[in-house]
Amino acid sequence: MAERAFGVAAGLNPEVGAPLAARCQELGYRSIWSNDTPMALGLETLAAFAEAAPELELGVAVMALDRHSPAEIADHIERLELDRERLWVGVGAGFSKRPLTTMRKALPELREVLPGVRLVLAAMGPKMCAFAGAEAHGTFFNWMTPEFAAAARKNVERGAAEAGREAPPVFGYVRTAVGGDAVQRLAKEESFYRKLHPGYENHFARLDEPEGTVGVAAADAAEADRALARFDDALDVIVVRGLASAKVEPMLALADAAAPTQ
Repeated sequence: MAERAFGVAAGLNPEVGAPLAARCQELGYRSIWSNDTPMALGLETLAAFAEAAPELELGVAVMALDRHSPAEIADHIERLELDRERLWVGVGAGFSKRPLTTMRKALPELREVLPGVRLVLAAMGPKMCAFAGAEAHGTFFNWMTPEFAAAARKNVERGAAEAGREAPPVFGYVRTAVGGDAVQRLAKEESFYRKLHPGYENHFARLDEPEGTVGVAAADAAEADRALARFDDALDVIVVRGLASAKVEPMLALADAAAPTQ
């Protein structure tokens, strides 16, 4: 059975983030994650989680290398006094025209300036998945169905086998909404990403799934658990990407509804 983690949008108010992280720790989530956007630094969101939930590992996914240099990422970690042993730093090529080349060039520098930090590579296509399997501490999937993720995982495992190493863990965001407006929340989030840039447009074309169906939109906790469990064979860590109002009560309710079963 896959572990469960919880994920939020960068820039979450610390007054929401701190109780959310504490509750996730109580519920048995293994880690808590933030994305990273041009408007908000994901590492700053992790800093708000760090003290409130000292037992949770901390992850950011993903930091685009067309916006953040390796040295800048290292500077942010130092400035925020984040414990490197707790960190998973996800990186991606961003809007680079040659994403695999970008990642090949960046990884040695990332290793040099981020000793002790586990590096996770964002991957969708077969070549990037294989590269992540061969070179990284982990692979991070985004916007995948259980079936697509299972197939992508095989490419990670192939890359690891060709490199003569054990396959690294596979993480993945699973957008999750629970309640009466769950379908609308998932559809709104997905619609934005489908049109974000050609890479995502091509990815969703390969998925060939109806709009508003790539993720979990559940009426209640029982339905959410069944839907998330479909990813157990494809992912080692299901990062429940919470689609709820950025306020304490809605976020806590969603964390409760999607929590790992004991």
